[in-house]
Amino acid sequence: MRYRDFLLLMGVCLIWSLNVIIGKIMLSTYAIPPFYYAAIRFLGVAAVLAPLLRPIPKRISQVVLVGLLVGAGHFGFLFLGLSAASPSSAAIVLQLGIPLTALLSVVFLGERISSLRILGIALALAGVISVIWNPAEMTASIGLVAIVISTSALAIGGIFLKRLPTITPLRLQAWVGLVSWAPLALASWIWESGQVTTSLNGGYAFIAATLFSVLIVTVMAHTTYFGLLQRYDASMLVPLTLAMPIMTMLLDVLFVGGHLGWHTIVGSAIALSGVLITLKAQPSVRRGPVPSET
Repeated sequence: MRYRDFLLLMGVCLIWSLNVIIGKIMLSTYAIPPFYYAAIRFLGVAAVLAPLLRPIPKRISQVVLVGLLVGAGHFGFLFLGLSAASPSSAAIVLQLGIPLTALLSVVFLGERISSLRILGIALALAGVISVIWNPAEMTASIGLVAIVISTSALAIGGIFLKRLPTITPLRLQAWVGLVSWAPLALASWIWESGQVTTSLNGGYAFIAATLFSVLIVTVMAHTTYFGLLQRYDASMLVPLTLAMPIMTMLLDVLFVGGHLGWHTIVGSAIALSGVLITLKAQPSVRRGPVPSET
């Protein structure tokens, strides 16, 4: 991976970390319903990027499937999970996406993972778990089940994304927004209440959080991530996103008042060493080219 792309990925992780903190505040402090919050996000994305929806891309059914998985599936259940589970337990469960993505990339994309990269993945995952592990908070809940569904949807969506014809990341985001907001709005209408009241109570904070989620997180960060995912093997790229939970904990310490203990420092060092090993490992080999859109 080029160092410029590595820095781009770290910037994406930082934006994701900020989004977790802002999202948790919206869901907990302002009691914004999770499916509603996700629906508003993707409706905004679809509106902003509407000019990019045409012409209709080839293999539109696959584009819709990817959009539902990485959009409605991932974010709907992510926000649902964050509203019900503690941040530390949710962060642990989210890491299941790393070995799942690596496994799926081997089975469906023909990628081969080197022993050095396996070592890097293991170290990074062990470091993150040692940082955020809190047995007292690891209780079975609907929130953790939702996080498992969320991270599985993202991993599967990432694999299908690698099999799509070439489509620009920003155009893909437009379709993710279009196909995601309606099922999320329907889920909110069926299972949630108080959407208008909580939005009004949130005031400018809710508006600012929504704009950040639409413009910075979705349009900017996720578009960048999808672009990187199209250029690099999933089994190489996804482990590097382990920097995100480390950044989230540091932001928690700086802005929310969390405590940074020695186990956090040691675990962060282990995780970052795994990230560096993964970065330095030889790229895995793809058995066939990704088809191109003409």
